[in-house]
Amino acid sequence: MSKMGRVLVAMSGGVDSSVAAVMLAEQGYEVIGITMKTWDYSSSGGKSHKETGCCTLESMNDARQIALKHGFTHFIVDIREEFGDWVIDRFVEEYTAGRTPNPCVLCNTHIKWAALLKRADSLGCEFIATGHYANVRAENDRFVISRGKDANKDQSYALWGVKQEHLARTTFPLGSWHKPDIRQFAADHGLLNVAGKKDSYEICFVPDNDYRRFLRDRVPGLEDRVAGGAFVDRDGKVVGRHEGYPFYTIGQRRGLHLPMGKPVYVTAIDPATNTITVGGEEDLINTTCVAKNLNFGKYAAIPHEDFPVVGAIRYNDDGAPGFLTQTGPDELTMRFPEGRSAITPGQALVVYEGDDVVAGGWIHKVTEPRYAG
Repeated sequence: MSKMGRVLVAMSGGVDSSVAAVMLAEQGYEVIGITMKTWDYSSSGGKSHKETGCCTLESMNDARQIALKHGFTHFIVDIREEFGDWVIDRFVEEYTAGRTPNPCVLCNTHIKWAALLKRADSLGCEFIATGHYANVRAENDRFVISRGKDANKDQSYALWGVKQEHLARTTFPLGSWHKPDIRQFAADHGLLNVAGKKDSYEICFVPDNDYRRFLRDRVPGLEDRVAGGAFVDRDGKVVGRHEGYPFYTIGQRRGLHLPMGKPVYVTAIDPATNTITVGGEEDLINTTCVAKNLNFGKYAAIPHEDFPVVGAIRYNDDGAPGFLTQTGPDELTMRFPEGRSAITPGQALVVYEGDDVVAGGWIHKVTEPRYAG
């Protein structure tokens, strides 16, 4: 075994994870690559006539070719059943509960790390690695995730749910790199099959990027059960009819088809009554949200009431300053003095001290919209 140790690298067949594997091999680690098949097109449906992301035959072959070229072992493992139970089922459950889920966080928390460590143990690997743009370090008996150097690619938000014992064995080789330099590294090292690959932004198991179609296919009779609910304004006045509450998200403007003489947005969703509240842009502003199902990062608990942090409320959110209070063993309350637009139940609240992840949790509820006037 290498003096640096043996590391299991999650290889999706994209440029980031491919470079991560090659980097670690060059640093002296004994690298084993693994590609996880999480879903297949036949069960996902749609009319895109293509597979996308890490589960295509092309991606698997790209990962295998790189492993062979650079002299390390590569495995493909089928975790479709695990992925479906944890990610796809919860994706559907959240939308049908009137919330907007983030499947990438669920995958990282419950599938990717657990599946990687299970295989790492069976292969005698001390460490696991991924191509995420983030950093992890040990400090004060804690393992702390921090933002990646490339602010445009930082993925720390999607990693808040990874447990401490899992972070203890995790490395992120790309944390101190910028994406253009990663592409150049790939080209310089002959990884020509992945160096120019485009990044994928759609939900991996919804290849046509139409989550509404996916829900209709996944839940028989859903459309008939929820169609015809009321659009109401802030005063409860019915202003139109909609296609069903699961097919809308907080902050949505397009596709409402409401002739109200001004732009209107979805400001609240009530699945119990199949009612969607709409209003102006000012009606999207909230100052407080509550998060549950927490995972603590830099600290084992929030140090004190009104702890100053920067809170991110969605992926690719730069965050905004505010004050955090732990209001229960599994509850955080975040107050944004200046307000935030479209805080959405089902998304994650991730709070930072500088570049470090303090904690994260699922947004459970928000205050009533801070109506203007």
